[in-house]
Amino acid sequence: MKLLTTIIICLFICFGSTAQSQYEKGMRTAFELWENDKPWEASNLFVRIAQAEPDNWLPPFYVAQIHVYSSFSEKDKEKVPSMLKAALDYLNDAKALAKDNPAVLMLEAQLLTAWVVYDGQQYGMKYSAKINQLYNEALRLAPNNPNVLLAKTEWDIGTAKYFGQSTKSHCEDIERAIELFATFKPEGEFYPRTSLAYAQRVLKENCTKE
Repeated sequence: MKLLTTIIICLFICFGSTAQSQYEKGMRTAFELWENDKPWEASNLFVRIAQAEPDNWLPPFYVAQIHVYSSFSEKDKEKVPSMLKAALDYLNDAKALAKDNPAVLMLEAQLLTAWVVYDGQQYGMKYSAKINQLYNEALRLAPNNPNVLLAKTEWDIGTAKYFGQSTKSHCEDIERAIELFATFKPEGEFYPRTSLAYAQRVLKENCTKE
């Protein structure tokens, strides 16, 4: 009986390890595709991972993120609404699994920002207050998360530029985000993060001497 119990336990451990390794392998492959300028191949893989990991918020989060980020550079504006609607579907899946999650709130703000970029006249007034609210809530939940602080500051900078205002007042926030990168540790290997190099570029582009 002891031998049978031991075998069963080993089988469960081995199965769990295999499933976990498949998940990790899939996620790493998806990120590699994305880094190699193959976002839609990465998105398709994240979709498959989401189907295999229905209780994990990260795969649908990244599907939504790819759609949002790609919409900013999409030259065919007729494609943007369908991209953002698809992003919302996957974002809602992530939200259902990760309530009050600062990364999810940040992505929701970026999704609404994509609508503003797509048609500022129609969506600017409609979504601006909501975007500010989402960023403020994300910062309340994670005040020392440089990803959230940087994303909010980029929104603030974009708003300042739109109204012809100086961006200098936001430089301290970018500098603080850069400082936070030195000690910030994501909760896991696949958790959302922004690169220090990108933050430094944002600082250089917006905070050079006039």
